[in-house]
Amino acid sequence: MMTISLSDAGKRFNRDWIFRHINYNFEAGQSYAIIGPNGSGKSTLLLALSSSLMLNEGNVQYSINNVQCSAEKAYQNVSICAPYLEVIEEMTLKEFLEFHNGFKPFLPGITTDLIINAVGLEKAVNKQIRYYSSGMKQRVKLAQCIFSDTAIVLLDEPCTNLDTAGVELYHSLINDYCKTRLVVVSSNDEVEYKFCEKRINISDYKK
Repeated sequence: MMTISLSDAGKRFNRDWIFRHINYNFEAGQSYAIIGPNGSGKSTLLLALSSSLMLNEGNVQYSINNVQCSAEKAYQNVSICAPYLEVIEEMTLKEFLEFHNGFKPFLPGITTDLIINAVGLEKAVNKQIRYYSSGMKQRVKLAQCIFSDTAIVLLDEPCTNLDTAGVELYHSLINDYCKTRLVVVSSNDEVEYKFCEKRINISDYKK
């Protein structure tokens, strides 16, 4: 079981503080929503939780079964889906998933074929991803994130470019594969985080 603890966490760009003095514990089996207006720092906080962005003050700690884990190794337990993260468009879907599985294995019992069918892309399996629509690419991003065998699932605007069926798929994947994991959703659209038990308003941490 993995947890993330923020202690007096703050991040700034140049002289502008994005957030300050966040003290918060994120626990396994819980789902959290980071909410706030556009440009308020939701994605910045999510990246700080992923250990890919350093804080300017305070610290972030990771622990597995109450044993502290270094930030340098935390990435092994984190998967993320975000609009600014790209897939390898020169690959077919099957090639991409098999490549991804090589460095971040899928959940136990999950196969490439199962993932392809689960996200409804079996008819496009032999197409290069660059020929996919934006909604299809978003399904691929969700797949590589949710089906990775990680304790922490970070989702930044996860329904970007998804139609109604895609949004329903997203909620189905969360329900089926994320119940025991630590899930954090960064969004200002309640459709994307309506299942989250806890809400963190980034605007509360601007001073």
